[in-house]
Amino acid sequence: MTSRRALLGAGAALAMAAAPDAAPAAPRDKQPATAFGAIGDGLADDSAALQRALDATFAPDSRTPFLVIPPGTYRLTRPLRVAFRENQTRPSGIIAHGARLVSRIGDGRPVLSVTAQATVRFLLIEGLDIQGSGDEGHGLSIDCDDRDHYLYNFCLRDVTIQNCGGDGVRLLGNVFEGQIINGYFRKNRGNGATFAHGLNGGILSAIHVFGAVFGDNGGHGAALVHHCYDVAFHGCYFLLNARFGLVAENGCTLLSNCGFENNHEASGDFARGDAGIDLRGFATLVGCTAYSMFNQTRLIRAYVVGRLVMIGCSGDGDARAKGAGLASLAGRKDASALVIGCAGAVEYRDGFDGVEMGGAAGGARFPADWRSPNLLRIGEHRLWVDGRGRLRAKNGRPAADDDGGVVGQA
Repeated sequence: MTSRRALLGAGAALAMAAAPDAAPAAPRDKQPATAFGAIGDGLADDSAALQRALDATFAPDSRTPFLVIPPGTYRLTRPLRVAFRENQTRPSGIIAHGARLVSRIGDGRPVLSVTAQATVRFLLIEGLDIQGSGDEGHGLSIDCDDRDHYLYNFCLRDVTIQNCGGDGVRLLGNVFEGQIINGYFRKNRGNGATFAHGLNGGILSAIHVFGAVFGDNGGHGAALVHHCYDVAFHGCYFLLNARFGLVAENGCTLLSNCGFENNHEASGDFARGDAGIDLRGFATLVGCTAYSMFNQTRLIRAYVVGRLVMIGCSGDGDARAKGAGLASLAGRKDASALVIGCAGAVEYRDGFDGVEMGGAAGGARFPADWRSPNLLRIGEHRLWVDGRGRLRAKNGRPAADDDGGVVGQA
């Protein structure tokens, strides 16, 4: 800490000394893709020109670390690749507002892949529009599957990916502390987005997704797989996906103000449909909604391992989905579910029970079985309903259904 403070102090002193004669900060150094022969008329094959531009932009000694792809339609017959083999900790990226990459890649490879075999920071991909044909792989693949290197402090902003043969976007490995802002991932044959720990030990974490749309995808809207869970979704919308809007195989850090509409398009009917969210693990949901007219049956189906908290959420439906509700919950005996101020029916499965407060029914609802870890507590006293329908109480945790004493005889 002492050496770090000394360094900061020395830097501040130098800056003050240089201030009277210092020139204004230079803008980010950029170069246009047209300087490498990219045309963008929708007819020419721009694969080679754009690859030359990417190679020059992301070279370790590049003096122009931002590539600008001007508005236009860029036809691709080969995948584009960015490969970091040396550490890159300065800002760099692709700025492509108005530029559309139209894929004619037919061998299942990603349209654009970013692979880090080094430590990479401050990567920005902004404004890019990727249109697939269905014969390529993922639209955008970001991969740092390496225990010893990291890709972090990144941002995907205003990125649109549609009609690709794999996932819209796929993030894998030591990819963390990043944001996806205003993304649009629709009509891809796989998932709209997939987030995953690496196969070789890399940990994906601290990802925040703001205002993104995941719709009409052939798999799930978004999926958290291979043990990852630390992704938060804010103001996102998941609709009309063939399967779940969101799958979280190991939990999900946070969903706030997200909507789930008419997912499970592939189910055929309401009876064979399922929830907007499939969760195993833990989660916090705040102000999330589910609405269905077709096959989506509720907001969430969960097996709780740890803690599930839902605040101000709702689930309902019309037409053939009039029976849609809020949640179907099961879980481990030591797990807990807390539902506060929510609307919609809650189903408990396999002996699991939760605590409900407020909502359409009003009041508060606590588990009745003596074995539940979520019994109503007044001080150290627990209250439950025994097998004969009588309210019982005990100072401390009950050891049997007839433990403690009966409270009144009503």
